[in-house]
Amino acid sequence: MKPISDPNPPPDPEKMRVSYELAELREEDLAADPVDQFAVWFQAACTANIPEPNAMTLATVGPDGRPSQRAVLLKHWDKSGFVFFTNQESRKARQLADNPAVSLHFLWLDLQRQVSIDGTVERVSAAQTATYFASRPFGSQLGAWVSPQSQVVSSKSILLAKWDEIKREFADGQVPVPSFWGGYRVVPRVFDFWQGGRDRLHDRFRVTRQTERGWNSERPAP
Repeated sequence: MKPISDPNPPPDPEKMRVSYELAELREEDLAADPVDQFAVWFQAACTANIPEPNAMTLATVGPDGRPSQRAVLLKHWDKSGFVFFTNQESRKARQLADNPAVSLHFLWLDLQRQVSIDGTVERVSAAQTATYFASRPFGSQLGAWVSPQSQVVSSKSILLAKWDEIKREFADGQVPVPSFWGGYRVVPRVFDFWQGGRDRLHDRFRVTRQTERGWNSERPAP
């Protein structure tokens, strides 16, 4: 790996300060259903032109008990959960097979907001996967076939050569869904809505699913 030779040191993070004063979050502001509240905040993030507002951190736990996380893209949500798609032979997919408990995290700094969602995953139907896969750009469809996600490769040239091979194979533009690729739905159990506040007195509301009784909200200290 090439060493970094920049003579200018990076800024000192201890001296970085942002005062969060854009808004407050009150209990009476919360929608009765946290999925509806998520929709309001997601719309606000889109309206604010935040880059990739559907980017979310997905945290999983391996069989050794160690957590790992990565950014994935939310592709659909409704009352039943939050959907993303991936290679089902990847590291994250193997961890999901061992332990379906996950956490999602959305960070919209321009709005001084965060949302965390804890829940469990389940696979989406083959029909839903096929519908979404058909909507992907041609290059992204090919990429799903090319990448042995999470496996070690000796160089990028191997992937590029495989991409050329797959492109020739599907030159007619009809790319089927790989058998090893599909979607997961995170069925939510707990939402945590966070709005930045002055002097680090942030507003937080934790909304938990109650068995057959809807949702219950409470305010944790920030």
